[in-house]
Formats: sequence, C-alpha cells, structure tokens
Amino acid sequence: MISRELLEILACPETKAPVREADAALLARLNARVAEGAVVNRDGQPVTEPIAEGLVREDGAILYPVREGIPIMLIGEGIPLEGLEGGA
Repeated sequence: MISRELLEILACPETKAPVREADAALLARLNARVAEGAVVNRDGQPVTEPIAEGLVREDGAILYPVREGIPIMLIGEGIPLEGLEGGA
C-alpha cells in the first residue's frame, strides 16, 4: 500500500495528472486479461506477471504498476486500461 503522503506527490510522468490507487475490481479485470496474454505496456512489451498493486492516472486511461511497494512511474511501463476502467 502506498503511503498517503507519497500518493499526494506522485503524478503521471506523461501528463502530470494526479494518480490514485487501483481498486481490487480493476486489478481483477486486468489480471484476468494478463492471464489471457492480452496485456501489453506502452513500450509494447507483454505483461506476464499479475499486477498486485497499481496507480491509475486521473482520467483512468493508464495504470502504473507498483512492484514490491515501489511505483514504476515510467511512461513505457504504463498499462493502457481501455475497456477495463469501469469503477476503479
């Protein structure tokens, strides 16, 4: 879990928009797609590991993974959420 203080200063590296923690329902939908081999990040690399935690850009378009408690705030690591957002 990301601390509230850190969450308040983090922003999308591309748009500088605020981010919020992804909820369990969004992560479940995303991980179902990961299991199907249907998820690629913005660099075009397949996402093969389940996402346990993530930060969603304010507009709901991109999720930045959090690995071992560290937010990966790199444009290329962002995961497009088109068709998955609904209720994050």
